[in-house]
Amino acid sequence: MASSLAYSKSLLGGARADGVSGLGFRQPSDLRRLSSTAVQIPIRRRTSLPQRSLEVRAGGDKFGKHFEVATYGESHGGGVGCVITGCPPRIPLSEEDLQFELDRRRPGQSRITTPRKETDTCRILSGIYEGMTTGTSICVFVPNTDQRGHDYSEMSIAYRPSHADATYDFKYGLRAIQGGGRSSARETIGRVAAGAVAKKILRMYAGTEILAYVSQVHKVVLPEGVVDNETVTLDQIESNIVRCPDPEYAQKMIEAIDAVRVRGDSVGGVVTCIARNVPRGLGCPVFDKLEADLAKAMLSLPATKGFEFGSGFAGTFMTGSEHNDEFYMDEHGNMRTRTNRSGGIQGGISNGETISMRMAFKPTSTIGKKQKTVTRERHETEIIARGRHDPCVVPRAVPMVEAMVALVLLDQLMAQTGQCGLFPVDPALQQQIVPAPNGSLLTPKLA
Repeated sequence: MASSLAYSKSLLGGARADGVSGLGFRQPSDLRRLSSTAVQIPIRRRTSLPQRSLEVRAGGDKFGKHFEVATYGESHGGGVGCVITGCPPRIPLSEEDLQFELDRRRPGQSRITTPRKETDTCRILSGIYEGMTTGTSICVFVPNTDQRGHDYSEMSIAYRPSHADATYDFKYGLRAIQGGGRSSARETIGRVAAGAVAKKILRMYAGTEILAYVSQVHKVVLPEGVVDNETVTLDQIESNIVRCPDPEYAQKMIEAIDAVRVRGDSVGGVVTCIARNVPRGLGCPVFDKLEADLAKAMLSLPATKGFEFGSGFAGTFMTGSEHNDEFYMDEHGNMRTRTNRSGGIQGGISNGETISMRMAFKPTSTIGKKQKTVTRERHETEIIARGRHDPCVVPRAVPMVEAMVALVLLDQLMAQTGQCGLFPVDPALQQQIVPAPNGSLLTPKLA
């Protein structure tokens, strides 16, 4: 640790062959500017050449272009949360709206989740007036109350296999050891809080419903067709601790998690997510395709290892005539597809059918079994990780997945409205099959 600090000091203050004096930090307080999104670092030269500036943009904490979310905080810091920028005004919003989703995500829910006890009680610090969004930034804060820093003493010396410990050191030269810092799944509290806002707006605008459920735990796989994605409900999903809507397979999944939990081991699984009543036209050609944004959102979640939508990899075993979704006219005069192997997205743009996707989550990397590793001083050793961790992350990943899908859909909806909603649409080509927005919900009732 001391050698790392010494190296950092020499790097910041040392002279270079080109005449630049370190990075040009004049005072220790200048280092604080690195916490902002963009930092202007003056480079001083020993010659009389004009002064130049080096702009450093810190990435990784923001998501979205129109409905922008920045998360903050670390597992064992004072708290975690998010700042939402771009939220439409006059949306009825309360802390209870957010708390419902946060309660689904919080630790200590059952024996198959981490035993860490946190209430995850949220506070909205800005952006709300008399129960309505103002259109300004919304800041949400959730305090950390059950930290156990001593559980991570071994991890300050040796790296946990398959965890972010080593790569954070590779990138930054230091890391927050207790709880894994920003690599902890506790960071997702900010995502779930922001996702609750996005879900409410989507529901008000188009009746959009986003539901996720566990479809696989280790080798227990929910067969295709057991759950009807057009009729499955939140109550069915929340009826058991593993969040699988089929009772028979839910019990098998719980038993699979229990089997490894008592051995100090872990397993992974798959979360299926659907979005019903999604407006047509969301997504942009080429680089901002809807499925591309969804893939980035899903793979940004901790422990994710795979993403597929629609027929996914299974579609590679079909011919074009078998895979194509044929069009037809329904009884209401809407053009629909008879099948939905496209997963509700064609050409990167939503077609109004149910969007379906699946995410693979690896086994939790922090386990209570002895493993071989290397210390920060490059010595081989063994480690048994302590701390409180989920034996399987997928039950608590369900609300995280829903939140990220909601953030993508709302961001794309705002982009679509801004570009294609300025003038009247062509009803012959741009007909929606979702209900029109309920404008009465946006107007406060007068006493």
